[in-house]
Amino acid sequence: MAKRKTKKYRYRHKLPDPAQRQRFRRRLLSWYRRYGRDLPWRHTVDPYRVLVSEIMLQQTQVDRVIPKYEFWIKRYPTFETLSKARLRDVLRAWYPLGYNIRPKRLLAIARKVVSSHGGQLPSDEVTLRSFKGIGAYTVGAILSFAFGQRAAILDTNVARVLFRVFVGRGDYRSSALRRYLWQLSETLLPRRHVYDFNQSLMDLGATVCTARNPRCLQCPMKLFCVSAPRLTSRVKPS
Repeated sequence: MAKRKTKKYRYRHKLPDPAQRQRFRRRLLSWYRRYGRDLPWRHTVDPYRVLVSEIMLQQTQVDRVIPKYEFWIKRYPTFETLSKARLRDVLRAWYPLGYNIRPKRLLAIARKVVSSHGGQLPSDEVTLRSFKGIGAYTVGAILSFAFGQRAAILDTNVARVLFRVFVGRGDYRSSALRRYLWQLSETLLPRRHVYDFNQSLMDLGATVCTARNPRCLQCPMKLFCVSAPRLTSRVKPS
């Protein structure tokens, strides 16, 4: 008996037109100017400090990262000072953030930056991706936040925002849809104010378009978000 062939699932969705993109950008940046979070790593464009913050924020809440980030920068202010540290001291300084592969990779990056790149973090995607621990999202964050380049980002918060506003159905964690969301993030990216745009996407996902109990009535996208009718119907009256 012949085996039954199954069709591979492919996600297809149109990208927003120029008017939709402009509306999204304008509303997002206006919201960010009023409600953006004041975080210590947003007061610097030093590639080292940006990298430290991004590595620390992986799978860790902002409130836990802030005091540890400030402590870490005082103890290891540059790639060079970190590169000279002993692993056991680095792990001790990292405690209690957990996921100890992160400080190990951060130390390895610092040593490679000092030994192979003159103590300066490279500003091109290919070289950044060659460091263990620096993935697609972190590359985008470093390029846009530290080097002012036009680079898209897609972490869990950003993916959830874009999925809810423009898609609404499916699983935004699936590989097929993830590829579309990356394309969507790149399409929405403005030519100016890239830093603020990427930061605002993350803030919207972290503070308003949350995984549980999203605050849809306070969202700047509520009038055209395709998920808003479904999500707002779940809001319990006060």
